[in-house]
Amino acid sequence: MTLYDLANPTRFLKLVKAVLPWLVVATVAALAVGLYFAFFASPEDYQQGQTVRIMFVHVPAAQLAMMCYVMMALSSVGSLVWKHPLADVSAKASAPIGAAFTFLALFSGAVWGKPMWGAFWVWDARLTSFLVLLIMYLGIIALWKAIEDPIKAAKVNAIITLVGVINVVIIKFSVEWWNTLHQPASIIRSGGPSIHSSILIPLASMAIAFVLLFLTLHLMSMRNEIMRRRIRAMRMRAASIAPAASSSTVTKAAPAGVR
Repeated sequence: MTLYDLANPTRFLKLVKAVLPWLVVATVAALAVGLYFAFFASPEDYQQGQTVRIMFVHVPAAQLAMMCYVMMALSSVGSLVWKHPLADVSAKASAPIGAAFTFLALFSGAVWGKPMWGAFWVWDARLTSFLVLLIMYLGIIALWKAIEDPIKAAKVNAIITLVGVINVVIIKFSVEWWNTLHQPASIIRSGGPSIHSSILIPLASMAIAFVLLFLTLHLMSMRNEIMRRRIRAMRMRAASIAPAASSSTVTKAAPAGVR
């Protein structure tokens, strides 16, 4: 089954119906394993103590916040270039999920930053660009709600989303371009991870769990959006038929002389 096969919403809904239960089970199991490793099996950090456990939520949330935006950008390309019928549905479904992950990353970072940096918030390059990411998510969500026509809303949001990709690049390289409180990449790097396995395994477990959680929420949200659009189409069709039916009834009821 190709992406073009899934352009048919009915076929896509059948696939979601078959896959979603298994994905939910996998997500719950992965979260259970990840949380166990993060809060019970992993040791304390020799400098951060118990607060290091916040990292097991903060880092995956930050990664998923950017991953959601990349998903929106790819969906926007599919909508503008290939006119894939479900591309704009995917983009719209990703925005609230991305906003939630971004807020979680900022909140957990603030809780982590207070004992480590002595402040809940500093105008650090990465923190500031992440705040901009949250504002962008909220703006895109507002645009989807403000523009009633889904086709027009999809085109406007696709353009804005693609322009906003520059902020994801800034987030990624902010620790290299500016002097920030955040450390450089310590997991995906040329020399291999610099984190000990006792921390890396719980972190990787939570990252996998968060990816599965995103996929589950994304498919659910796409399914709901397709159903909302079908209901909207049915209401518009009913609204267009009602005046014609009413006019026909009046014409039949009129006296012969009036006709």
